[in-house]
Amino acid sequence: MTNKDPRYLDGVAARAEILQDVRARIASAKVPIGKLVSISIGDVDEISVYIRGQARAAEQVGIPFIQEYWPADLTQDECKQRLLAMNDDKTIIGVILQRPVPKHINVRSLQSAIHPLKDVEGMNPASIGNIVYNDLALAPCTAAASVELIRRTGLNLEGLEVVMIGHSEIVGKPAAFMLMAEGATVTVCHHMTRSVAAHSRRADAVLVAVGIPNFITSDMVKPGAAVIDIGINQVKTDDGSTRIVGDVDTASVLDVASWVTPVPGGVGPVTVAMLMRNAVTAFERQIQLGWLDV
Repeated sequence: MTNKDPRYLDGVAARAEILQDVRARIASAKVPIGKLVSISIGDVDEISVYIRGQARAAEQVGIPFIQEYWPADLTQDECKQRLLAMNDDKTIIGVILQRPVPKHINVRSLQSAIHPLKDVEGMNPASIGNIVYNDLALAPCTAAASVELIRRTGLNLEGLEVVMIGHSEIVGKPAAFMLMAEGATVTVCHHMTRSVAAHSRRADAVLVAVGIPNFITSDMVKPGAAVIDIGINQVKTDDGSTRIVGDVDTASVLDVASWVTPVPGGVGPVTVAMLMRNAVTAFERQIQLGWLDV
């Protein structure tokens, strides 16, 4: 089975379409778009691949992308003051706070310091709170990517039975609220749910983000359902090397599902595209509010 199988939800193709739309919106703006700033605190090698992907997407749509590397020994207050200064900088349209951060840093507090209209990741508590009121414009990117991929199945979200497995603050909970805003009937499962399979087997669409390789198997999926695999796990192969797999046993689930997102190549590419969509949305809202000179 290859990623060209029609049952695969191709995140790479979706990414290209979204970025094309973002590029057109930037081209039609009345003022040049400002810069997107990526902040890394300390030296964390594993996030470099994500930063490269963000930089590449920003270049494709025409957003200046600046990478800042802050010393690991900066205090919480020093980091916060730097972020507050960025809120007042008209040349900056958005801020990305890369994770993880050093142990002495409270990442939630720093996310709160980023103004909601520069919070292109949708991680400020105010941004997440807006979803409850059906304002989905600056939603967390991975959750938004998952919902976007369900839309691309052509399934009508109104009344759709959806099971969200995993209830994290950055994926599971916001995805559930976004789907409810679209009219879906959503059940959220978590580590205290008595029988996840009893719920997932009746769902028209299953989203899973639990960090357990191959957690979802074919006997847990309703025939014809859409399965959105948000998990990214490193597993060792027999020869000692590692490979990336999701939370879904894709090979078996393909026998019963109508749509499955591959890992890699599914939710990941769309997540980066949603970051760029959030950036241009933030830019447009800043223009509307008179923050930028038109």
